[in-house]
Amino acid sequence: MGGLAGYIAKNCHNVDHRIIDRLQEALSHRGRDADGRYIKGPVGFIQTRLAIIDLNTGDQPLYHENGSVLLANGEIYNYLELRKDLGDEGFKTHSDSETALRKFVRDGIGGFDQLRGMYAFAIHDVVDNQVVLCRDPFGIKQVYYVETPEYFAFASEAQALVAAGLVGREVREDARSELLQVQFTTGSDMILDGIKRLQPGETIVLKNGRIVERRRRQVLSDAGATGNNLESALYEWDRVFEESVRLHQRSDVDYAMFLSGGVDSASLLGMMHRLNERPVTAYTAAFEASSVHDERELAREVAKACNANHIEVMFSENDFWTLLPEVAARMDDPAADYAILPTYKLAREAARDFKVVLSGEGGDELFGGYGRYRSVMRPFLLGGRVMRSKGTFDKIDVLRTGVLEGWRDGIAASESRESRGKRSRLAIAQAVDCADWLPNDLLLKLDRMLMAHGLEGRTPFLDPVVAEFAYQLPDRLKVRKGVGKFLLRSWLERCLPMAKPFAKKRGFTVPVSEWIAARGKELGPLVARQAGIIEIADADRVEKLFNTPGKREGAACWHLLFYALWHQANVLGHAPCPDVFETLASFQKVKTF
Repeated sequence: MGGLAGYIAKNCHNVDHRIIDRLQEALSHRGRDADGRYIKGPVGFIQTRLAIIDLNTGDQPLYHENGSVLLANGEIYNYLELRKDLGDEGFKTHSDSETALRKFVRDGIGGFDQLRGMYAFAIHDVVDNQVVLCRDPFGIKQVYYVETPEYFAFASEAQALVAAGLVGREVREDARSELLQVQFTTGSDMILDGIKRLQPGETIVLKNGRIVERRRRQVLSDAGATGNNLESALYEWDRVFEESVRLHQRSDVDYAMFLSGGVDSASLLGMMHRLNERPVTAYTAAFEASSVHDERELAREVAKACNANHIEVMFSENDFWTLLPEVAARMDDPAADYAILPTYKLAREAARDFKVVLSGEGGDELFGGYGRYRSVMRPFLLGGRVMRSKGTFDKIDVLRTGVLEGWRDGIAASESRESRGKRSRLAIAQAVDCADWLPNDLLLKLDRMLMAHGLEGRTPFLDPVVAEFAYQLPDRLKVRKGVGKFLLRSWLERCLPMAKPFAKKRGFTVPVSEWIAARGKELGPLVARQAGIIEIADADRVEKLFNTPGKREGAACWHLLFYALWHQANVLGHAPCPDVFETLASFQKVKTF
């Protein structure tokens, strides 16, 4: 676990060691325990290690006796089962990652289909003189790459490629329009021009630094729903979920979990309570008194019922103003998701005592939890609509003409790709979210905010076996009588009724609009004069927007504020100051419009 990067020189040139040094330095925050490096002719890999499994012999690179080498970021949870299948003979370590190397040597890239985990790894196959780069099927771990006539380079974070001088900082306008309208970006092209994302489940093979083969592992079936009834589905879900959580708890260090008042994290805590003899430590974000609903009381009840060591981490308005510049800078691949803020502080607190936390990401996507799924299922005459048909800046006249042009093209392309086989409208919507929203928002947020503090995040819902079970459930076991996650709620009601799984919930919310509105007069002029905002918006209208109350206006203000701070750090290269106002004031442009 940690950070991964590499550089492959083309035209038979050797690796420039200075580039490898810069990549390693840029990812040093991701691994506090060890640095790994491999250089052979035109191929160079680095890894910064957060030691979780095999603390004594698991440092990388990992070598096969045929000379091939692997460096990895992540965990392979079923490594013990894979090791038994491969046979113990020849293993040099107890590392989970060594199983991926030996699977490749024996079975080729098709062997990766048996891996259960979160991972990004690079293999230098010296036998066939090629490099193999692979990403897990949900995209829990990110891989960014740059390809030029002179080299191919990759890294766990895009900012490492920029810091190494391998790519510029030019913003792609179509990706910017997506970010402003829906808070994340889609597809293989990142918002910074020239940087691409390896897609979830994708493996690429390179020869002489050039991509010669691509393969994509799919974990969501095209076959349509199975005919499970409720009782048999509940029995099977209990078995599948227990196995996944058990595998995700494999660690040579202590672990904790993140607990909200929601169904997913309550289910996770309930299963961890079943599987652990000692009390589980659960961290919950709490907010100062505001108009935003706070579910910490329900989280307390669930924690008490599970005899958990419950730690509440208060997130205040002052935290918002002081942490946001650093948080926006860390989101080199931007997602304007306000949950990044409490996640950052939760991670900071948890990292004081732990290296690993489990969390409930993926439950909504696999079990049909979002309200937008119910809208997709309804006939259009009864209020049904396609997902994300409206954006944040619709009917808000602040951006320049053309800035939002084509903002939904990436989502529409994903909808077209995922509308295949016997999938229902609900299953298509779930697949669309798993293609972009999940890896480019929720999982990106989890990775950047946790790894900023050297903390590993594990997601037991996002497991291939869990996905195979949950995704193929009939719609009636996902959504029933207007209630999403019906099967998961039914299971939780039996196993942990004090979680009140069928009670109406308001979802996880951070009062950012309330905090921004309270200081809108001071904030508006500062945001309006940022270089990134001047390019896209009319300054007078920006100032007016920050003085206009309203839910939709508040969301637009948040997106502009986040983008202004992100642009400063990741496009202009300015280091963040101690708070939002100082950061904005330090780098504002003179008003010339």
